[in-house]
Amino acid sequence: MAWQGLAAEFLQVPAVTRAYTAACVLTTAAVQLELLSPFQLYFNPHLVFRKFQVWRLVTNFLFFGPLGFSFFFNMLFVFRYCRMLEEGSFRGRTADFVFMFLFGGVLMTLLGLLGSLFFLGQALMAMLVYVWSRRSPRVRVNFFGLLTFQAPFLPWALMGFSLLLGNSILVDLLGIAVGHIYYFLEDVFPNQPGGKRLLLTPGFLKLLLDAPAEDPNYLPLPEEQPGPHLPPPQQ
Repeated sequence: MAWQGLAAEFLQVPAVTRAYTAACVLTTAAVQLELLSPFQLYFNPHLVFRKFQVWRLVTNFLFFGPLGFSFFFNMLFVFRYCRMLEEGSFRGRTADFVFMFLFGGVLMTLLGLLGSLFFLGQALMAMLVYVWSRRSPRVRVNFFGLLTFQAPFLPWALMGFSLLLGNSILVDLLGIAVGHIYYFLEDVFPNQPGGKRLLLTPGFLKLLLDAPAEDPNYLPLPEEQPGPHLPPPQQ
């Protein structure tokens, strides 16, 4: 019964958050069970473009390291802030949310080439946290019961925590930078004098992922309208 309740709760999670979190957990489980090796997942431009191992463009975003504190820490933040974005500013805009993932993934991959970064899942997590924090500037965040601060400080607190754990902050900085570029192009520049939206979600994504918009000129049939219906006149 507990598993049924957990499964039912998980199915209530929005689709993109559910799919990405499940893919990360399943990838880590496959590595833990030695069904896959991290060497089959990491980003390697030579193997991608010369050997056509194109799956590495995706799998490097799915592996957060072996099971341990760092993995559960990252999964907690991925799940929480991905869900909050999808249920908040991206509610009813699944295509736009997926396009944000695609934009961030492509830009991180290109910039990751400069820094020889092999796994970019943590950078994607930092981008999600950054975009959420900038769109929720008045929200106060309790950081593990130790600190309380405004949401825009959260990405920097996470970077500092990563530094305390002895991790490189280059990946976090990459995620913050890409998150800021997305936030500026999507939320800031269009509201400037002469500005406009530059990040336009492709139409095929909207057709595939978003519910069709209702036609404002559509007039429902009388039997489709609410309220009592009169019987048809007798001949």
